[in-house]
Amino acid sequence: MRRLLKVDRGLGRDQGLNLATHEATSAEVTHSVPSPRRTPARRTSAYLTKHPRTRLALLLSAPLFWLVVVYIVALLLLLMTAFWRVDTFTGDITREWTFDNIVTVATGALYQTVTLRTLGIATAVTVIDVAIAMPIAFFMAKVASPRAQRLLVIAVLMPLWASYLVKAYAWRSVLSKDGILEWLLAPVGLHSPGYGIPATVLTLSYLWLPYVILPIYAGLERVPDSLLEASADLGARTTRTMGSVVLPLAFPAIVAGTIFAFALSLGDYITVNIVGGASQMLGNLVYTNVGAANNLPLAAAIALIPIAIIFGYLALARRTGALDSL
Repeated sequence: MRRLLKVDRGLGRDQGLNLATHEATSAEVTHSVPSPRRTPARRTSAYLTKHPRTRLALLLSAPLFWLVVVYIVALLLLLMTAFWRVDTFTGDITREWTFDNIVTVATGALYQTVTLRTLGIATAVTVIDVAIAMPIAFFMAKVASPRAQRLLVIAVLMPLWASYLVKAYAWRSVLSKDGILEWLLAPVGLHSPGYGIPATVLTLSYLWLPYVILPIYAGLERVPDSLLEASADLGARTTRTMGSVVLPLAFPAIVAGTIFAFALSLGDYITVNIVGGASQMLGNLVYTNVGAANNLPLAAAIALIPIAIIFGYLALARRTGALDSL
C-alpha cells in the first residue's frame, strides 16, 4: 500500500511538472507571436466579411456601371434622336421634339414591307433551328454516354470559334451558281437556291444553331430519367413520352433557345448583305440611314421597331419561365 501511495505521489508530481512546463511553454509561444496590426486593409477585410451584401455590391459595381452607363444610357441617348429632325438645307440634326420620324416609319409602305420580311425571316430561322436542335439536344442529354456528351458539346461549340464573316462568306460560296451545292444537286435535276431570302434563312439558321442547342440541352439534362422510365413502364410510346413528359418540362428551355435565334436574326444586317441579294431587312435600313443617307433620327426611329418586338417577345417568354433557363 505504501509503495502504491509513493507511486501515485510520484505520478502526481510528474504530471504537475509537465503541466507547469506546458503552461510556461504556451506562455512563451503566446508572448513570442505578436498580434496583427490593425491596418486599413485588415479593417476593410473584416468589415466586408461581416457585411456580405456590401461585398456583393462592390463586386458587381464595375459590370453594372458598364451595363447601365456605357450601354443602356448610350442606347437611350441614341433612341432619343428618333424624336429629332434633320434640317433639309444643312443636313444637321435639329434638337426639336417631333413625331415625324415615328409617323414615317409607322405608315410608310417600305418600312411595313421590310418589317414583315424581317419578322418572317426571324420566325423561319427560329422554327428551323428548334426542329434541328431538339433531336440533337435530346441525344446529347439522354442517350449519349458522358464521354460522348463532352465531345458533342465541343462539336456544337466549334463553329463559334470561326469568325462570323468567314462563315457567312463560306455559305455565299456554297450557295453560288458555281458552288458545291449546285454541283451536288445538278445530277438530280435540282439547283442551288442562289442568293435571296432562302439563302438568308439557311445561313442564319446555321449561324445561330449552337445558341439554340445549348439551352435546350441544359433543359433536357434537368429532366429526370426516372420520369422517362416510368412513362415507358406504363406503356407509353416514344411519341407520347416526348409530347406528354419531355416537351412540357423542357418547354422553358426551348423558349430560351428561341430567344437567341429570333433576336439575333431580327437585328442582323450583314448576312442579308452577303447572301440576300437585293433583299433588305430592318438592320439594313438602319445601316443605310446612319451611313449613306446620314439621317440618324430616321435610323433611330427604324431601330425602335426591332427593339419593341424583342421587348414584347421577352415579356411573353418571361411568362413561360424561359428567362430562368438562360
